[in-house]
Amino acid sequence: MPSTVFVDHTFSLPLSHDHPNGERIEGYAREVRTRTDLPWLLYLNGGPGFPAPRVHGDEGWLRRALADYRVLLLDQRGTGRSTPLNRHTLPRLGPHLHHFRADSIVRDAELIRRSLLGDEPWSVLGQSFGGYCTVTYLSLAPEGLREAIITGGLPGVEADADTVYRHLYPVVAAKTKAHYQRFPGDRAQVRRVIEHLNDDEIHLPGGRLLTADAFRLLGNLLGSSTGSRQLHYLLEDPFTAGRLSDAFLMQVERELSWTSTSPIYSLLHEATYAQHGRTDWAGERVRAEFPDLDFLGEMIYPWIFDNDPLLRPFRSLAHDLAQHHWPPLYDLDRLRANEVPVAAAIYADDLYIARNLSLATAELIRGLRPWLTADHGHDGLRVSNGAVLDHLLTSLRRE
Repeated sequence: MPSTVFVDHTFSLPLSHDHPNGERIEGYAREVRTRTDLPWLLYLNGGPGFPAPRVHGDEGWLRRALADYRVLLLDQRGTGRSTPLNRHTLPRLGPHLHHFRADSIVRDAELIRRSLLGDEPWSVLGQSFGGYCTVTYLSLAPEGLREAIITGGLPGVEADADTVYRHLYPVVAAKTKAHYQRFPGDRAQVRRVIEHLNDDEIHLPGGRLLTADAFRLLGNLLGSSTGSRQLHYLLEDPFTAGRLSDAFLMQVERELSWTSTSPIYSLLHEATYAQHGRTDWAGERVRAEFPDLDFLGEMIYPWIFDNDPLLRPFRSLAHDLAQHHWPPLYDLDRLRANEVPVAAAIYADDLYIARNLSLATAELIRGLRPWLTADHGHDGLRVSNGAVLDHLLTSLRRE
């Protein structure tokens, strides 16, 4: 889109919103627009712990959004060009990591909105974890929202981490079964790789210990529209002369990088489900109820902080956060009395978001317009060439 303009914005934000005059961090957002007379749309991406997408301007969902809005892509605190959390900034930011959940991201957004728009509300589009942030926004500052669109990110607002995982582990099992039905030969390949990893100590090229459970994390691929095929091609020829090949190990390292390239993701993923109290490594505990899984999904386990040299500096902090007493992220009374127009896509076989919990939340939030669809998966916003976003915008504008 040759008329697309990209504008950088930086903001000074409090590290703790409870102490607005205390230590500061920087927030960064990229404005993408074709016209300046359109209303603003804040885009909150998936995570936690990943920066906003670095767009080219011709992505289908973005083209559809730019027809109606000027879009602000926010690097959520601790990511991208916002003051990042990494092993170099760990001594400064690590003790404050409890201020990096959705509630702080929403308060950042409100400061940014007032800086750019004054008292005028804006629209928000939340994808995956960005949808969790959007529901927190509806709880904390609905006056800042003109409308809200959620894609694959409607959280179980009354569910704790244990409940979420009890819903998601069976989805992993169902996705694995469907994969084996599609590629029957992969079952034997997976069992052979797991047996090999149980018998020998294997390290990935970057130094990470590849245990059988670390290999099982490749099940995370099964949540995307092309993931089953990616997994199959990875498993086609993993061995050379009876050993796991260098090419295979390099592919595995690339596919597992999501756990190590963003420390915030590994440190706070479980905390996105915390409502009242500790998570206490819920993914690890609840997994004991599902002992026969060939693959695992989007779960974080304490052993990844032992096996991965990039995450090892965060090991002590990870265990502290698992015992942290988290406050609630959602105001149920406000959600029941909601007056902001909301439309949400709920994907029928989403690997990452528990469908039944999303449907319960759709019933709880007053006026929310749900769209339960089996025609798109978790990455529907990105791969549907604008169709998912168009459907939800049409729903919002329908009388």
